[in-house]
Parts: sequence; C-alpha cells; structure tokens
Amino acid sequence: MALATVNPCTGETLQTFPALDEAGIEARLALAAVAFRARSLPTFAARAARMEQLAVLFEREAESLARLMALEMGNPLRGGRAEALKCTAGCRYYAANAGAMLADEPLSEANLADPGGRSHLRFEPLGAILAVMPWNFPFWQAIRFAAPALMAGNVALLKHAENVPQCAAALERLFLEAGFPEGWFQNLPVGADAVSRLIADPRVAAVTLTGSVAAGSAVAAEAGRHLKKAVLELGGSDPFLVMPSAPMEKTIARAVEARLVNGGQSCIAAKRFIIHEAVYAAFERRIVEAFRRVRVGDPLDPETEV
Repeated sequence: MALATVNPCTGETLQTFPALDEAGIEARLALAAVAFRARSLPTFAARAARMEQLAVLFEREAESLARLMALEMGNPLRGGRAEALKCTAGCRYYAANAGAMLADEPLSEANLADPGGRSHLRFEPLGAILAVMPWNFPFWQAIRFAAPALMAGNVALLKHAENVPQCAAALERLFLEAGFPEGWFQNLPVGADAVSRLIADPRVAAVTLTGSVAAGSAVAAEAGRHLKKAVLELGGSDPFLVMPSAPMEKTIARAVEARLVNGGQSCIAAKRFIIHEAVYAAFERRIVEAFRRVRVGDPLDPETEV
C-alpha cells in the first residue's frame, strides 16, 4: 500500500509514499530496542536540553509547519501556527517539570513492614511506546504523547494517520535536529493493518491511541490480549450550555469558535447546543448571523477561517 498527501481543499493528490514492508518495520523496532537499552540520555537534564531545543525548532518553523498542515489536512494557517506554538509550549512545560513529576517519592516509616528501614517509590521508563495518532492535530497530538514519554526516558514509535505522511516525517526530522539520539523518536509509515502486529511485538512496552471509539476498542482489545499498558483518548459529544446569565456577545463568539475550530475536527468541539428558553430566540438569531460571517475558503489564504 501507499500513503498519500491529498489536498482536502482541491482533492489533488500531491505526493505518495510507500508504506514500510516487514523488513522496514523490523529495522525500526530493533533500533528502538537498541536506543532504549543504550540509555544515551540518562538524566532529566540531558533530556530537557533536547526538549528545549525541540521547542525552539517548533517556534522557528511555525510558518512552514502550518503550511504543511494546511496542505495535508486542511487546517487554516492561523490554526496551524497556533498548533505549532502549542507544541513549543508543551515541550517547554515537560522539559521544566518532568524531573519534579517523576522524582523519587520517599515512603513514611508507618507504611513499612520494617520500621527501621527506608523505602521510596521510583518511576522507571518502560521502553518503546507505540502511539497511534489522528490527523486532526497532526503535530500537537504527537507532542502531547512524546514530550512526557521521552522525558520519562522511554523511546517513541509513531504510527500516524495515513493522510498526514509528511507531517509524520517532519516530526521525526525535528526530534533528530533537536539532538535526540537516533531511535528515540521514529515515524512508522504503515497502515492500520500493522497496528496489531506492532502491539504484539515484545519490544513494544505500551500503546497509546487518540481516535475513534471503534479504533480505541480494537487497540484496547489487542493491548489486553498481550498484557500491554494502554492509554486511550476517544471522541466525545460535548454540550455547550447557555444560561440567561451568560454575556451574549462573548457567548456567541465562543460558540462559533467551539463548533468550527479546525473545521470542527476536535474531540472537544461543541457538538450540541443546549440553550435556556429565556435566551433561545436571541441566541438562535445571533449565532446564525455569526456563522454566516465565517470566511470559508482555501486554508492557505491567511483570511480563511474554515
């Protein structure tokens, strides 16, 4: 099979990429195992220095990354820039805080079988973590997994959505340019049919997925079958509630944004509007007017909102 960049605005196939074959998958799994065993960044400080450099790269390349997102998955430029800068903030947050979050925790003597002994809780990395990620926020979804996972000393394997192959490749490049050793973050350009085989591999210690309920159910079942730790973030149907006390002008602006951010392709987008009867008529009239003012068009146009 092949992965492809298809411009969602025009339907044009811009570029195709071959998926990894079995030998390619094996090579990346082997490299991940070697990279984890090497412990080449043994301290939080060493990992934080690379994570801070990754933040700098996201900041520096925000414009080009936004254009790449617009071409592959249609997020307008302003949304793409914001996503790149959110990645910067995420990298810096975990660079600054992971050490304290994962520091050894002393246990009180009252909890010990031996009152004269000393004990502490220690957090150890697991190994290679597989991430099955969606296309809606192609950089942020990967960073919100990878930044804490790598700061904890794990290595990452990214199986990204099949329609954002260039975003996935850019992520691997950015990690390498930031100074992370080879094998610490690898892109796996494969289809969904490869996920079960990856979860089953003993070199994969855990799996995380952001996606649909159906995809989450399948990954959870496979993880359970092989006794692998799993973290899932699935879709929702968030209500947007409006009470008479709400300031109408601000509420309308937030309601439009909540429904249309990233073309509505957000797990926490407002999908149901529940309006108090006292303000229903005014809300309905004003939100229709607001939606009519939204600028729809080519995501590469700086004025486009959807």
